[in-house]
Amino acid sequence: MRRGIYLAVAAFAAAAVLVPVAAQADPGFYAAPMFGIDPAPGGQLLVADAGQGIVDADTGELVAALPGVTDVAPIGRGDMLALTSTFAPNAHGALYRVSRGGARKLVDLQDYEVQNDPAGDGTGEGSDPYDLARMQGGKTLIADAAGNDLLVADEKGTVDWVASFPTQGGIQSVPTSVAIGPDGAYYVGELTGFPAPLGLSRVWRVEPGSRHVRCGVSAACSVAVSARTSIIDLAFVPDGKLYVAQLEDTGWPAVEGGGGVGGSVHACNVETGACQTVVSGIPMLTSIAFRGDSLWGTILALVPGQADVVPLIP
Repeated sequence: MRRGIYLAVAAFAAAAVLVPVAAQADPGFYAAPMFGIDPAPGGQLLVADAGQGIVDADTGELVAALPGVTDVAPIGRGDMLALTSTFAPNAHGALYRVSRGGARKLVDLQDYEVQNDPAGDGTGEGSDPYDLARMQGGKTLIADAAGNDLLVADEKGTVDWVASFPTQGGIQSVPTSVAIGPDGAYYVGELTGFPAPLGLSRVWRVEPGSRHVRCGVSAACSVAVSARTSIIDLAFVPDGKLYVAQLEDTGWPAVEGGGGVGGSVHACNVETGACQTVVSGIPMLTSIAFRGDSLWGTILALVPGQADVVPLIP
């Protein structure tokens, strides 16, 4: 799946008529495919609405215009980082700093992937930075689904690669999620490329501070959780348990074809690899986030006009 997540949902996006998000609009209906969600200081839940930009999930207000946005990570009130994808219409793979409603490009990720190709498998098609995680010290980890790698960037525009992820029998890794564990390690979830066989997705653990690690070869990278299907997001809780979100339990191609049984969320022990299903049957789940003790997620997230953010575990 070299062209990333956007092409997996192209049938939904192409058929949609995009409408602006008005102030105080019904927060249950978003203008375009909806990807990352993240709580901001004070409890505000922010949504990456690919057609418009960053939206307040509680009020429906457009916080900042940024077409093609895939994820957002609040830094403080009104201050955040965001990603855009090369495969979104009128967008480019990049990391942005968003403040007071304005967006400033920090790093051109498309250019970096084309020039460097950390995974060594031909990234000339583009960059699909899908998820980010803020590190202590001001740096940002970025899972690039098209690059099959984990990048790190700072606000001065410097970018480097942390790890690349191997194919399985010729099937691309397609990393879609990154989270920093209580142990400081970097955990990366993979969707896997077409035909997305059941049970092929993994969560990788990369040693903190690593650079230029080739997972599957280096001792600095290991599989923490295996036998998952179409992983789309990750979230840790304070006790160290990792919540793993699956886009579709029968594999993401079922979503592209308009079928499937829905996605699910699993609570996993990263030391043993054991997982327990906590919620299932979620239609078109693309992201999860904890707000307090409640787990929130996106439903029908790939259908413009029907996407919503709801509590999965109140």
